[in-house]
Amino acid sequence: MLGLNKIDARLFVIVIAITLLTPFIMQPFSEGSALAQFNGGYPDLMAKVAIFGIFAVGFNILFGLTGYLSFGHAAFLGVGSYSAVWMFKLLSLNVIPALILAVVVSGIFAVVIGYISLRRSGIYFSILTLAMAEMSYRLAYSVLTPITNGETGLQVRATDPRILDGEGAAQYPNLFGLELSSSFKWEVWGHLFTFNVGFYFCAVIWLIAFYFSIRIFRSPFGLVLRAVKSNQTRLNYTGLNTRPYTLAAFIISGMYAGLAGGLLAVMDPLAGAERMVWTASGEVVIMTILGGAGTLIGPVLGAGAIKYLENIFSKINEGVLHGWFEFLPDGLENAVVWVLSRFTGEGWALTLGLMFMLVVIFLPGGLVEGGQRIYGRLTRKKPAKKDPSAPATPAE
Repeated sequence: MLGLNKIDARLFVIVIAITLLTPFIMQPFSEGSALAQFNGGYPDLMAKVAIFGIFAVGFNILFGLTGYLSFGHAAFLGVGSYSAVWMFKLLSLNVIPALILAVVVSGIFAVVIGYISLRRSGIYFSILTLAMAEMSYRLAYSVLTPITNGETGLQVRATDPRILDGEGAAQYPNLFGLELSSSFKWEVWGHLFTFNVGFYFCAVIWLIAFYFSIRIFRSPFGLVLRAVKSNQTRLNYTGLNTRPYTLAAFIISGMYAGLAGGLLAVMDPLAGAERMVWTASGEVVIMTILGGAGTLIGPVLGAGAIKYLENIFSKINEGVLHGWFEFLPDGLENAVVWVLSRFTGEGWALTLGLMFMLVVIFLPGGLVEGGQRIYGRLTRKKPAKKDPSAPATPAE
């Protein structure tokens, strides 16, 4: 199937099914129930899961295959967003040219940063990428204000020239006239499911990106990258120059990040320096490790888990907590709410930190390893009882 082996084809079909059914999966509780707080089936969140899935999959091509840990991938995310918004302002609000420009510009940017950073490896490579990303952030925030509009950010305005859009053209990002903000809602059995054009557009792009990541993982190029991660020194001793391979992996990873940044601008047509801040680079590292670095589906699981938990925990304020624990005596209720409020709302990052710490300690392989352990226990067969009257085997 599409050049994939049987196992990869089965995985790809499962991923397609889960992606298409996301509006149902992320809206499991009815609107009137007490658990509706945990629903996440609305367009913005679903699109972010798909977009950051692309970001994490691209990062995994570099980190998961080669072992090179970059702390600067948010720079490509920001470059992709700026490129897409400039295309919206100057050429057209059609999303296809914007995404193409985002991928191309971020790829060129990755060539420059990768060529410099890959002169070192290990922690020195990580520091170099972090420094490059911080320089990019500062340039976008203050120095390159004619291009980036500084701290205000770059926005699409009605007065922009858009030379390819004539009179009566759509005033929002669109796919050949189809507005990505349009949605269809279906209410059934107390559930309200939202089918958004923008989400499904991001989902299709994500599926294509995931397919190419599978092909990269299974290609001879991917095998060389795995060898780099295993023992780059020994590989160099064989006479193979690994530099072009690692640079190619860095460029591909940067183009994935640029594509994700372009999609962020497609769903919300603005670009700001905050998308290039170092914490955004750290977030994709956490996504990849949490899901399972070096695995195909792991980074996607990590991206989905973090974006969903961020949405849920950030909405739980002290008022919600008081509603949950109002059955407790006043003193105990206030104490419980005070403790839990440190880990919810604006402090939800503490919950993420604890979860990340537990995964690293007990599940070094991430959520994929946890799923494999559960599957192994469920399918483990008990040894058959030996018949005492049976003759002994030679080994016995």
